[in-house]
Amino acid sequence: MVKDQIVDGFKNAPHRSLYHALGLTNEELDRPIIGIVSSYNEIVPGHMNLDKIVQAAKLGVAMAGGTPVVFPAIAVCDGIAMGHTGMKYSLITRDLIADSTEAMVLAHGFDGLVMVPNCDKNVPGLLMAAARVNIPTVFVSGGPMLAGRVNGKKTSLSSMFEAVGAYSAGKIDENQLRVCEERTCPTCGSCSGMYTANSMNCLCEVLGMALSGNGTIPAVYSARLELAKHAGMQVMELVKKNIRPRDIMTDAAIRNALTADMALGCSTNSMLHLPAIANECGIRFDLDMANEISERTPNLCHLAPAGPTYMEDLNEAGGIYAVLKELEKLDLIDTSVMTCTAKTLGENIANSVNYDTSVIRSAENPYSKTGGIAVLKGNLAPDGCVVKRSAVAPEMLVHKGPAKVFDSEEEAIEAIYAGKIEKGDVVVIRYEGPSGGPGMREMLSPTSAIAGMGLDRDVALITDGRFSGATRGACIGHISPEAVRGGLIAYIKDGDMISIDIPGYSIELLVDEDELEQRKKTVKVKQKSGIKGSLARYAAMVSSADKGAIINKFE
Repeated sequence: MVKDQIVDGFKNAPHRSLYHALGLTNEELDRPIIGIVSSYNEIVPGHMNLDKIVQAAKLGVAMAGGTPVVFPAIAVCDGIAMGHTGMKYSLITRDLIADSTEAMVLAHGFDGLVMVPNCDKNVPGLLMAAARVNIPTVFVSGGPMLAGRVNGKKTSLSSMFEAVGAYSAGKIDENQLRVCEERTCPTCGSCSGMYTANSMNCLCEVLGMALSGNGTIPAVYSARLELAKHAGMQVMELVKKNIRPRDIMTDAAIRNALTADMALGCSTNSMLHLPAIANECGIRFDLDMANEISERTPNLCHLAPAGPTYMEDLNEAGGIYAVLKELEKLDLIDTSVMTCTAKTLGENIANSVNYDTSVIRSAENPYSKTGGIAVLKGNLAPDGCVVKRSAVAPEMLVHKGPAKVFDSEEEAIEAIYAGKIEKGDVVVIRYEGPSGGPGMREMLSPTSAIAGMGLDRDVALITDGRFSGATRGACIGHISPEAVRGGLIAYIKDGDMISIDIPGYSIELLVDEDELEQRKKTVKVKQKSGIKGSLARYAAMVSSADKGAIINKFE
């Protein structure tokens, strides 16, 4: 405990003097010192309420006999960073958050932690840090935004990006665009569909690192403050029982998370984050597990952008525990795993009820018998690529078409808005991978433009970059190896035929082998110049997407 290393004894008198400089009393120093990791800031809508969540968590710790001490973690708003250079910095913050949190925790010797994240890279970054420092930890997020209301219908951020495409295509006018702009994001919180932030906050419950409701209670509900108080109280229980993150995030828990991911139809970004979290836990994560688990896991939820329901609806229907209860019927999850409640997952979900089978389909009546995410392989992606198949129109599950090739997201967006993409095309965006980007930008702007122009049922898009959880359509990301590292995507030419078979888990470039060998001899792989600072370091050190775009390998 902190007392043993930093507080007790004559040799620690200098340390105690600095604690007194903080205004801490001797009585407070006699208690376990709990770090509250606050991701509060005033630029991310999902984080603007975290000051209140942090205060509630502090109260919970104090009520249970601990001494709470707050320190910060950074966070980027992927929506605001979308479509420009800022998106290069989103994924790299996952490692910056993990590293800086590790530094703060180990430098100050906390007895336990309450992590207060909310948005896309902030949640997995703190999960990675929790596994790395391995002291008793509970997560409590800021919660999802309420859905917007436009023309009497619920809506969310993905609809806003698609509205830009609709405006460009002349389908809506400037006034209609402005109405969407003003009504789509009505409250604080992580964006209201099953996007990356909400995917990861829901998976925190499945992993056992958060209490029930963490992923689904809306940010503006007072129940979110109650949850934070209970998280603060619960970490004290974990300290007493010495239950640590790597006791909770086991191989079985990771497989549970991947199973729930398939049932929920989570963001494809989970296929970057779960491998990275598993790596920090010393657990091997093979991307092929995704298809193995998907084959036997039904897709039970069609939350936006895949369908018309939102996080608030999932909360009312019974939340994540109700989804897990449906999966338990099919014996698809390991209910024996330990969780931050100090009880097993089975004990946690024992009394859970599915209150609305229009939001959470029953195990007997799924949207599909297979899960929401698929990993495809073939000559174009021998190490794999990822698609959110639950958000793909049935007619696009199998597609063959000519390539339209672009060496950056900006080039692709310009062509889309200029009307250069035709029905049947396969848009190829390369040099946007973890190293080649660098930073593996999300492609929500081009995918939303395609959807907004009404082409999402006719056009596929593939990239060595990645997609937002808000993306829908035949959008295939994480092509590995990426272009900058000699992947076949670097050698595609306009007009080349590409075959996509999502049910068959395959993706092929239909070009003769001799022609491909000739291209590899004559086509020079592009290297971006002028990359500096943290981006340059990231580009040099990051792994491929199929390994989770990780920096440090801990297996």
